[in-house]
Amino acid sequence: MSRTTTWSAVVASVALATFGVSCSTGSDTNLPGGGRAVESQVDSSAPTAEPSAPPVPTATPVEKVRDAFAGLQATLDDSCTPDSCAYFLNRVFDELQRLDGAMKASEKGPSHFAEPIRLIEELDTEVGTDESFGNLKKHQTTLITTRNKINAWMQGHPDDYS
Repeated sequence: MSRTTTWSAVVASVALATFGVSCSTGSDTNLPGGGRAVESQVDSSAPTAEPSAPPVPTATPVEKVRDAFAGLQATLDDSCTPDSCAYFLNRVFDELQRLDGAMKASEKGPSHFAEPIRLIEELDTEVGTDESFGNLKKHQTTLITTRNKINAWMQGHPDDYS
């Protein structure tokens, strides 16, 4: 649920609760003239400000480069077979995107992973926004070459993903 939807639900709940209280027909026989109990319990000193915004959810933990790299490495023994080519190409593409995000969010900073990030940006430029199987199949050579180059780079920098 989006923050806007959540906030709208909170405002609606408060409005309904207020409406329910103001429309109460209960009476208190202990009051002179059998007046309505709600009217006698209204506190004029109560603040009339809107409720505060809901708390901002805590950030999701940043994925470690080593974990994202392990996902990419898991694709090394796979290939594009007739039965699983779409799955394979999508998985390689997704694992590269996952690694890109982990490198950019790393404590070492994106400049530390400049070469692999550049390779992924070049792939993204070539693939464009079309992540369909047909487009990934068209760019299969670049996709696999990028994966292999990044794997070689990471293997040459073992301290960078520990």
